[in-house]
Amino acid sequence: MNRDYLIKPLLGQHYPMISHGKGVYLFDKEGKRYIDGSSGAITVGIGHGVDEIIDVMTEQARQVSFVYRSQFTSEAAEKLAKKISDITQGDLNWTFFVNSGTEATETAMKLAIQHFQEKGIKGKNKILSRWMSYHGITIGALSMSGHPLRRQRFVPMLEDYPSVSPPYCYRCPLNLAFPSCDTACASELETAINRIGSEHIAAFIAEPIIGAAGGAIVPPHGYYQRVKEICEKNDILFIADEVMTGIGRTGKMFAMEHWGVQPDIVTLGKGMTSGYTPMAATIASDRVIEPIMKGSKLVMSGHTFSANPLSAAVSLAVIEYVEKHNLVKAAEEKGDYLKKKLEALQANSSIIGDVRGKGLLIGVELEGNVKSSSFIQNASNKGLLLYPSVAGRNGKEDSAFMIAPPLTITYEEIDELLQILSESLYELEAKQSGLTYATKGE
Repeated sequence: MNRDYLIKPLLGQHYPMISHGKGVYLFDKEGKRYIDGSSGAITVGIGHGVDEIIDVMTEQARQVSFVYRSQFTSEAAEKLAKKISDITQGDLNWTFFVNSGTEATETAMKLAIQHFQEKGIKGKNKILSRWMSYHGITIGALSMSGHPLRRQRFVPMLEDYPSVSPPYCYRCPLNLAFPSCDTACASELETAINRIGSEHIAAFIAEPIIGAAGGAIVPPHGYYQRVKEICEKNDILFIADEVMTGIGRTGKMFAMEHWGVQPDIVTLGKGMTSGYTPMAATIASDRVIEPIMKGSKLVMSGHTFSANPLSAAVSLAVIEYVEKHNLVKAAEEKGDYLKKKLEALQANSSIIGDVRGKGLLIGVELEGNVKSSSFIQNASNKGLLLYPSVAGRNGKEDSAFMIAPPLTITYEEIDELLQILSESLYELEAKQSGLTYATKGE
């Protein structure tokens, strides 16, 4: 009797065996082709099988693939840190490399607390965050995450960091409407700070656009300006979790550029390597690092593979590929095209409640008790991969998914994606109505 040795996401479930990928397509061992409409976990920004990246990977491996960061630096890591300084806003000039987005947000948390410790302020140890947020799966990162379903097994071990409502205009948790609400969800941050005491709070962390915990929720105009104002007033650092949104995904190199607000700390992951290697980063401003530079000179974080030269060389090549091929602009223009087509589908659909997002990070929220997991499975059966997310007032409903193909997708491939999506949509609507759905040619 065959048995499994690999712990997969769902024990006992069958997963197709991957064969290879090229561009926006993935192929399994059975020869089935899939459009990677989710870039894996919203990761593969430049597409699969790019020879330029593979060549850089091979060349770096010939030189050196690993050194320990306390013994050596590497040209690859130094160049990548300089590139990140060049592409970020203002004085975000210091980068700490880690292996995953979770590690990046946890490093950001530690860095924010250490910033105040080095200034002689010992009591600012809390990190505020929002409900309907996700910052990672380790205990520290999960403590900052307002994702009830991912928190529930570990609640006794977690800090109570989520404290304010999300900017979820479609189902406003405050039962208000923009703009008459005067961004009350942002002002709620000030209320939380006043209740807890700013002397206890080191930072506020937020995803610029809420991903897995909300399905590409975009805050209203003025939200982040208000958040930044509140943070500065209370001497609290603002951490932007750009693990999902960074490196062009939303039509800007960094999503916070949409609002013209510079965070104090930024986290990156996913798209910074396009999935070609594990790597992530925590980026800090000169202001954040200054007291550490004058004090211990040691950021208390790090992992065996931090600043790995092989991953650094690959990440630099990916970012340069994004720039060379104008993929940030492509994400903006193709995202507009895709979103308009989805809104046209919504206008004629009984189950699409909301279409939202920026660039090639687009969320769809379903209505009528249709489960997004069923929709995603139906689309996968037809050769389209989508990314699941929760939604609903309490952030627990299986009712949303995200469409986030590689930034290299062509308009013809977008149309192919939309055709499969439409077929899945109409099939589910027909089932709801008790009708028989026939695909073209039947």
